Amino acid sequence: MKYGHLSLHTDKYEVNMMYAHWKFGTHNRKHVYEAYFRNLPFGNGFAVFAGLERLIHYINHLQFTEEDIAYLSEQEEKYDPAFLDELRNFRFSGTIRAVKEGTLVFPNEPLIQVEARAFEALLIETAILNFINYQTLIATKAARIRQVAPDDTLIEFGTRRAQEADAAIWGARAAYLAGFDATSNLRAGMMFRIPTKGTHAHAWVQDHPSEEEAFIRFAEALPDQVTLLVDTYDTLKSGIPNAIKVARMLKQRGKKLLGIRIDSGDLAYLSIQGRKMLDDAGFPDVKIMASNDLDETIIFNLKGQGARIDAWGIGTRLITAADQPALGGVYKMVAYEENGTYVPTIKISANPEKITTPGVKRVYRIMNKQTGKAEGDYIALHDEDVQNQDHLVLFDPVHTYIRKVVTDFEAVPLLETIFLNGKQVYQLPQLDQIREYHKQQLSLFWKEYLRLLNPEVYPVHLSQKTWDMKMNLIKKYVK
Repeated sequence: MKYGHLSLHTDKYEVNMMYAHWKFGTHNRKHVYEAYFRNLPFGNGFAVFAGLERLIHYINHLQFTEEDIAYLSEQEEKYDPAFLDELRNFRFSGTIRAVKEGTLVFPNEPLIQVEARAFEALLIETAILNFINYQTLIATKAARIRQVAPDDTLIEFGTRRAQEADAAIWGARAAYLAGFDATSNLRAGMMFRIPTKGTHAHAWVQDHPSEEEAFIRFAEALPDQVTLLVDTYDTLKSGIPNAIKVARMLKQRGKKLLGIRIDSGDLAYLSIQGRKMLDDAGFPDVKIMASNDLDETIIFNLKGQGARIDAWGIGTRLITAADQPALGGVYKMVAYEENGTYVPTIKISANPEKITTPGVKRVYRIMNKQTGKAEGDYIALHDEDVQNQDHLVLFDPVHTYIRKVVTDFEAVPLLETIFLNGKQVYQLPQLDQIREYHKQQLSLFWKEYLRLLNPEVYPVHLSQKTWDMKMNLIKKYVK
């Protein structure tokens, strides 16, 4: 599997800061950074974390080639040659913690935590955000679509509309992770062992003297995988009648027509009429597939209109996350090393939502032992003993008067150690295992948090010590 060489997949200001640290001899001082997002995408009640596999491969192969060094030597900053020599010897030696792919995640909680030399922590910021922002966005979009079509077949069709080749394959993976059944992209299928599916295009029909002949020849070429695109000319007057003729031909040969695909027109009306025509002809098992710029809102409305659609080919609006094409995740320093200990640091902003939460932290999912459901997520300082407490006080970090006490609970850590002192210690699960884990995750939450429209806000709490530290640092810097 080739992912490409990504050492310069970073912003220039990261290298400039690395250089400044190196000039002043502080490049080996350890920093702690956290990656998270501030707002849920699509107005959804949750997001689905994705992107960890690519991050792991990136870290494992992170080093500068002579070509990289030569390019950097040409920059207008005129980096000292000794700095470039330092880059020649670059290897990641830090610790990375992250939530597992497929985990349901929420705003303002650390998804990835980097504890490393300033030299290393700065370099990897851009790539980390690039990977998790995109893949988490697509996985969340796919999960929304799966919600409105829980029992239907979902096929990712987005390659030709994706923002370049990498987006196509990693988007296909993110969609499959979050519940899609297959992709049309053969490269993604080969790389990640995702099932692949495809029918034929309108061009196949246009290339023949008649639609009927095009259907017959396609069926003869692929007799065990026949799904026919029926809307090239007229779906109800020619497409479906010709498909029925092919279905009869296949039946006589001991084969069967698997399905028809409708790619234009009133999908609700055409599928209802098409279902009746197929049933009346004696083919109730032939599936009806729809495509044509679909997303969760359109599918929800089509189902509300009684559409008889069994499978959905979803492309542009999924792979580009058309209604919100960026997640907006950020990567912020929360502590730096001084005299062998970590000093918490904070970013203050005139925009309250941009004020960071300082300190090296851990994230726990507080599970109610009686119901088996999540009560909320709890962010505590790394040295707090959350798992052995007999009760927790959960309070809203903005509206602090909103609070509750939980007693019979289990505090489940969300951050797994992925790299320890530069070595990968986390074994990547298979993609099908991640899919199953994601399904299990959904079962841990009340439906109010998962609904498509106007979901209840899932609580993310700070421990008292974490909240006090944040308030004290705000008072220190805001006079």
